[in-house]
Amino acid sequence: MEDVAGPGNAGGDPHSSPPPPTVPPNLKPELVAPPQYSIMSRHGTGTTGQTIPLLANHFKVSVNVPDAVFYQYFVRITLEDKIAVEGKGIGRKLIDRLYQTYSSELGGKKFAYDGDKALYTLGPLPQRRLEFSVVLEETFAKHENGSPSGTDKRSRRSFQSKTFNVEISYAAEIPLKSIALALRGVDVDNTQDALKVLDIILRQQAANRGCLLVRQSFFHDDSRNFVDVGAGVKGVRGFHSSFCPTQGGLSLNMDVSTTMILTPGPVIDFLITNQDVREARYIDWVKAKKMLKNMRINARHRNMEFKVTGLSEKPCNQQYFPMKLKSANGTSEGQTVEITVYEYFTKHCGVELTSSQYMPCLDVGKPKRPNYLPLELCSLVSLQRYTKALSSMQRASLVEKSRQKPHERIRTVTDAVKKYQYDDDPMLATCGISIEKQLTQVNGRVLETPKLKVGNSDDCIPHKGRWNFNNKTLFNPTRIDRWLVVNFSARCDTSHISRELINCGRKKGIFIERPFTLLEEDPQCRRQSPVARVEKMFEQILAKLPGEPQFILCVLPERKNCDVYGPWKKKSLSEFGIVTQCISPSKINDQYLTNVLLKINSKLGGINSLLAIEHSSCVPLVNDTPTMILGMDVSHGSPGRSDIPSVAAVVGSRNWPLISRYRAAVRTQSPKLEMIDALYKPLENGTDAGIIRELLVDFYKTSNGRKPTQIIVFRDGVSESQFNQVLNIELDQIIKAYQHLGEVDVPKFTVIVAQKNHHTKLFQTGGSTDNVPPGTVVDTNIVHPRNYDFYMCAHAGMIGTSRPAHYHVLVDEIGFSPDGLQNLIHSLSYVYQRSTTAISIVAPICYAHLAAAQVGQFMKFEDLSETSSGNGSVTSAESIPFPELPKLHKNVQGSMFFC
Repeated sequence: MEDVAGPGNAGGDPHSSPPPPTVPPNLKPELVAPPQYSIMSRHGTGTTGQTIPLLANHFKVSVNVPDAVFYQYFVRITLEDKIAVEGKGIGRKLIDRLYQTYSSELGGKKFAYDGDKALYTLGPLPQRRLEFSVVLEETFAKHENGSPSGTDKRSRRSFQSKTFNVEISYAAEIPLKSIALALRGVDVDNTQDALKVLDIILRQQAANRGCLLVRQSFFHDDSRNFVDVGAGVKGVRGFHSSFCPTQGGLSLNMDVSTTMILTPGPVIDFLITNQDVREARYIDWVKAKKMLKNMRINARHRNMEFKVTGLSEKPCNQQYFPMKLKSANGTSEGQTVEITVYEYFTKHCGVELTSSQYMPCLDVGKPKRPNYLPLELCSLVSLQRYTKALSSMQRASLVEKSRQKPHERIRTVTDAVKKYQYDDDPMLATCGISIEKQLTQVNGRVLETPKLKVGNSDDCIPHKGRWNFNNKTLFNPTRIDRWLVVNFSARCDTSHISRELINCGRKKGIFIERPFTLLEEDPQCRRQSPVARVEKMFEQILAKLPGEPQFILCVLPERKNCDVYGPWKKKSLSEFGIVTQCISPSKINDQYLTNVLLKINSKLGGINSLLAIEHSSCVPLVNDTPTMILGMDVSHGSPGRSDIPSVAAVVGSRNWPLISRYRAAVRTQSPKLEMIDALYKPLENGTDAGIIRELLVDFYKTSNGRKPTQIIVFRDGVSESQFNQVLNIELDQIIKAYQHLGEVDVPKFTVIVAQKNHHTKLFQTGGSTDNVPPGTVVDTNIVHPRNYDFYMCAHAGMIGTSRPAHYHVLVDEIGFSPDGLQNLIHSLSYVYQRSTTAISIVAPICYAHLAAAQVGQFMKFEDLSETSSGNGSVTSAESIPFPELPKLHKNVQGSMFFC
């Protein structure tokens, strides 16, 4: 790393290579091409720990006709005028009608349809390419007599016929035996295709039952499965189902799943609840219009379904439309008169309107031909997904009302498998597929709990994944001489808080002087913008303080989503370089203050606890060779917000041979882009502005001039389909960043993907109501038949059912044994400095997730729409412009500000 220690490693690293020979001036140097990595196979299983019998929510699947072949066909749907039609929405209905009408032409083949463009049959269709005309008839709202909603008597039996052209063309053959080969550990290309067909068959079953489909989950329209989370939103409990290959054979993974839907029922009731108002007269109709757009409603006076396109400009009793009066002979070619929607329904349709005459009407028509319905006649159709981000209150309510204890989840899942009889499906039955009705038994192991060191090198042995600092001091407490408290209009006694924090700190070994000052926000500032409030507060700080404080305790008025938080963090960390700790205490006690002090101590460079193996420099394979640990994650904006940039965060270990100290580097990147594109970022002037260089230099400076010759990468948030991208894109960038610093030898890598977004659950046997004990690991039976993966539940699940982390080892050049790697990962679940409990996934990933979320608050994302909307037509994520995050001040670049 020439810009740190000079050519030839002036730092004196005995593990480095000798200086390279002189390069002729006319020869252009070329970087050595990095090796191409491939996903490794399993090379053994762990043996340490106490064996424990477990159950997993996998149901064994038998395939008695393994030679069956699926034939895949591409489906293209067009209207009579050759305009292409998306299959989603109308596809299933169309294909069902097609098979009813042309069964003989299709050879009577059983089929599975994905609802869009792919059709699968058992055995080939009579021809490789077939074309059909399919007529669909639907009741519709006829506009006779200028009716605003087709409610006159003549429209009751009106039908609309549309003719669709359906083209079915051969695409591929998918043999079922590819699954059998994969189960034997053979790497077969089309295994995922065969599994996908089986999953589509399950989805088709659910669709035929009228379920809402969300990826691999389905949800029945049963109010017993609904839970109210507030603001007109309900959580609906359903089931995730997917076939997966395992060491124990093919299995069906079934789990309880939850999605959000709009509360079905009267539209007026929904709006009152959604906007949290007492009566309909207080409804904000601008917000209502935005909320209701594209919702499906049912008009009860005719029992017909419509999609909302907008609201009328005027109330029902003032909204006029032209209506043709019937002539004497009964035709509708008479005089045209202007009439209100209210008058039309009450006088001409005999519908009594009691509450909506002074409200806008729902518009269910087209832009140039509005079609009005009074609000009180309309109800929201059930099972309409709510895709907006939940508020903190809604999330808390959902967790509280939808969680299940392990034995409850076991009963729910097994009852579903027995009730829905998946293997009765004609296609699955033809393949000879049968599904057992009991959960899979598997042996797990409970790893030994890592020992910790606290103040005075005292031992601290966690019990059931938890420990505390009662009568203990922190391992390396800091001293706080200059600090202050600021209060953004929170109703609390800051003087009392500061005294209690000082008293609690001294018990934990942190000497805290009295605060320099206590600053209360000027009441006149409360109605100003969050940025203005922060600016005013810093004006007070600069006026009162003669010098720079070590840290600021900031009291916020709201616990979650306080709008002052982002501007405050940006100002303090980016412009002034002052560590801050935000609190919003509901009650002050020793446990709360201890948790606050853990964060403060870490941010100021202290260490709360240390692994005993760190303290004694006994971390296997890490202590002997300079080893850097990376945690990588990308956070994305709210659903539906394509203008919000994603935030990529990477944390790197520092102070080798410690494995519990980290420093973060964060960048913005294109919205929804999952691969991190700023790991290596060469500039025109020859420098590298990427993340990895920043972390490599920090590792060198904090590790006595040692350069990492081994790098362990923990990557979060990627699916199996992206594993090769992690190796061939992100790992390639890391290597280039390393070489850019003048290094020739490439470090040894161990690359591990950690997943929490999966549906495998582990349960204790014997009807236990408790979760599996912390430290439980499973690396047999339900794991991949070829690839190197395992499940670990490092934490103690106190609420609901624990979800184990699923670790996939993609590359292991360092050469960890299965026991060595599992114990290292288990230990890294005990070094999270913010907590006195083992966490569910390794600390480097938690820190990366936290850093991305916190630094993302620096920017006012709601103001970015102008930037992205001016881009015109966007064809790829990379072409979307996005602003860069402000740089952290040099004073806090090396701190654990994200703690």
